[in-house]
Amino acid sequence: MASVPGAGDALGLSAIRRTDSLPHFFTNKRMDALTEKRKKADRGMERGRVEDKEQGMRDSVAAMARCYRGFNPTAYLQYNYTPPRADFSRDDSIVLWKLGCLHRAFTEGDVVGETLVDVGSGPTLYQVLSGCEVFGRVVLTDFLDVNRRELRRWLGEEEGSFDWTPYLQHVCKLEGRGPSAWQEKAARLRSVVTEILPIDVHQPSPLPPGALPSPGADCLVSSFCLESVSPDLASFTRALGHVSALLRPGGHLLLIGALGESYYMGGPGVRIPVVPLDEAQVCASLRASSYALLHLSTYTLPPDMRVGVDDVTGIFFVKARKM
Repeated sequence: MASVPGAGDALGLSAIRRTDSLPHFFTNKRMDALTEKRKKADRGMERGRVEDKEQGMRDSVAAMARCYRGFNPTAYLQYNYTPPRADFSRDDSIVLWKLGCLHRAFTEGDVVGETLVDVGSGPTLYQVLSGCEVFGRVVLTDFLDVNRRELRRWLGEEEGSFDWTPYLQHVCKLEGRGPSAWQEKAARLRSVVTEILPIDVHQPSPLPPGALPSPGADCLVSSFCLESVSPDLASFTRALGHVSALLRPGGHLLLIGALGESYYMGGPGVRIPVVPLDEAQVCASLRASSYALLHLSTYTLPPDMRVGVDDVTGIFFVKARKM
């Protein structure tokens, strides 16, 4: 029988090819397994870096909270809300500038609704003296129990509480009301403040559950809070985003804060660090938190009002709308 040329070779070559392919097959599987193992290790390292970063942020925020352990509301009010800073006879007074900004914002006609939330009230009330005429419900908030107690003292007309009479009188003057109207305004404020709540702006939900209606408040006002409780600019921006969750879409934010300030005194020997902000940083943080800037104005502190209780150089006022 004649042999078929090349048949044996073909069979042999096929066998050789199949045998040669086995090492490549197993090598590819091994390579894939090693690649997947490296990917898992990389993902683990990335998770570790994220967790370390988050822990670092939590540690920084906790360190800020410890700075407030000795906060003294009485001393703070004396430092900042009595003369020379609270000199109602001076046209360039910081207090008159702040009250004027708030009065204009609350009387322009677009800031309306039922609920106004003051974020980080501290021991002060001046920031809601105009807003209390517009809103039927005012919610005061602060992280510190000592500040919430101070607010309750004034609302309860307790003896020895801070005297806000000059502030009430000046806002009444801005509103075109008579000299005795300040008592009516005080009564109005006491009637519309419905709650004084704890708040933590570093939490995604800063207020206790159910504190506000589901759409959120109609307006937020906040004065010298976020930059004073944040360890850095990134924390300031995150805190702004957190409090924005309290505001309904289309609602307004009225924000007052310090420019170029690195510390302030919260009482004798209580030096509290502050994020030194500039206007560009404030605007960038607002954009990151989905706000449309409607108005920004600034104030430069006169030299004789720099009395050693902080190193602030100026103040900003923002009116913005949540998109």
